[in-house]
Amino acid sequence: MSALPDELLLYSTPDKYIIEPANVSEKSLIIDRVSREVTLSAKPDIPPQAVSKVIYGIVGVINLLAGPYLIVIVDRRRVGEINGQVIWRIKATEAYSYTKTSLHLTEEQIQYNKQYTAMVQSVLSTPNFYYSTTYDLSHTLQRLYNTTPDFLQMGLMERADYRFVWNHYLMSEFSNQVELQKFCLPIIHGFVYIKTCAINGRGFTFALISRRSCYRAGTRMFMRGLDSEGHAANFVETEQIIEGDSARSSFVQTRGSIPLFWSQLPDLRYKPPPTLSNGYDHLQGFQKHFDNQIFTYGKQVIINLIDQKGPEKSLGKALQDVSTIANNSNIKYEPFDFHHECRKMQWDRLSILMDRIQHDQDSFGFFMMLYDGSVPLVQDGVFRTNCIDCLDRTNVVQSLLARRSFEQQMLRTGILQPGETMKHHPTFETLYKNVWADNGDFCSIQYAGTGALKTDYTRTGKRTVLGAMMDGYNSGVRYLKNNFYDGFRQDAIDLFLGNYRVQDGEGASTPCPLTVRRDLKYLALPSFLLLAIACCFMCLLIPSVYSMETFMYFLFWFMMIVLTLFAIVLNGTEFVDFPKLRDLRPRRRQD
Repeated sequence: MSALPDELLLYSTPDKYIIEPANVSEKSLIIDRVSREVTLSAKPDIPPQAVSKVIYGIVGVINLLAGPYLIVIVDRRRVGEINGQVIWRIKATEAYSYTKTSLHLTEEQIQYNKQYTAMVQSVLSTPNFYYSTTYDLSHTLQRLYNTTPDFLQMGLMERADYRFVWNHYLMSEFSNQVELQKFCLPIIHGFVYIKTCAINGRGFTFALISRRSCYRAGTRMFMRGLDSEGHAANFVETEQIIEGDSARSSFVQTRGSIPLFWSQLPDLRYKPPPTLSNGYDHLQGFQKHFDNQIFTYGKQVIINLIDQKGPEKSLGKALQDVSTIANNSNIKYEPFDFHHECRKMQWDRLSILMDRIQHDQDSFGFFMMLYDGSVPLVQDGVFRTNCIDCLDRTNVVQSLLARRSFEQQMLRTGILQPGETMKHHPTFETLYKNVWADNGDFCSIQYAGTGALKTDYTRTGKRTVLGAMMDGYNSGVRYLKNNFYDGFRQDAIDLFLGNYRVQDGEGASTPCPLTVRRDLKYLALPSFLLLAIACCFMCLLIPSVYSMETFMYFLFWFMMIVLTLFAIVLNGTEFVDFPKLRDLRPRRRQD
């Protein structure tokens, strides 16, 4: 397979966009801005007045109200190398409109178009997006090994695992034409860390790759559970790679929302209770999900970390019941009440879980390929870990599983000696813990909008007061974002992935879903609350002498504050920022 161009030149003219591979004699991509036709040309005629810019790849084309926009990569950062092939992180992108003016739009449509472009930028500014022009980032080492020579000759986009290609929809205009494959660059979303290290005087490359699925993608409170195809929300595949001097090995594990049909829509309460969806066949959804997981990864151990008491109990019981009824020999259910077992900061009790699943981990093993091409070991199963969010508790357990596998991988390659563990190498141990904590933080930012909770344990191996205080801060920020900002973010993700497609004439001949229509109470209740608070303070500050009458006035306005707050919480969904492009409100919920 020929590599994709590592650097390109974008020429902008009033009629065309010309994209020319730099430093190689390849055909150029011609985009007609008027007819929207895309062609290849060996020697395009580039007028002298054309504006040129160095770009590093094409993200794709998205159709908005003003017309199509070409999105390109304009800045990047080198992350490192896997198998001698460079991996890049996208630092900045730019969007180029096909149309020269917005005169064909009404004033209202112009405002809607600005909102749509802001949504696209919102997704692209979310950390982190990665790509390589030579290495297939969407597949694990084991999946790549199990492919045929013909598969490896295909273009990177053509052979990619579409679960993890976030610009597949944006690239559809190009990828549908075989001759344009050389410009189709698959981009993954998640976390990639690569570093050259040394232990016992022997060098190796340590890499950690988390691939976020673009199926059922979304934000923390708006995307939970399964869809009708069995895709789970917040599904992330994490691969730990070690490249030594004699072999390359990897250990894969997954996380994903509890594989049932359920929701937990925001309603201003700090923790809305999770609710199993009525009218859905949970067993069928569970089986669809795990049929795919078993086909892709082999045997499954479901590590369920949610509370076995309180609001989370019903989900845990339903998952256990469905797992029992499914009676699949390739699926093992392993519940562990993380909060109960590790209460009062007794985090050493995680060893109870690790001891219980030790045999499964030894049975699953890890993938290992020697540089002579032989494969002495394959991984034939994965741990699928979940808590409610698949973030904080999940990060902790995944890091412990990965650490144990790392030591096994290093022992097998001879870099660690028998009896040695990571603890004998504190410098690398600190780096390792921080990388896993960073992985947890970025997975959390992408789904919940803040860094992960409990990362002090992942970084240091113990729970700290400062870490608990930081968790409190992040929990508060999550509450604000999940209730008042995530509707926009969910819309942005749906627009970017093609789950919603802008229709011609929106805002003119047809209604635009971005039109905001609020109930009267949306303004009335907060306004009255501010009035009551102001009057309450006036009762305290203005009188020079306090009397029973003053106290009664204060008591009256204080009660008004309490009653108004109660009314606001009672009508919580009216104040939540719900998505507009898809109707996810509880009374009209769609899959």
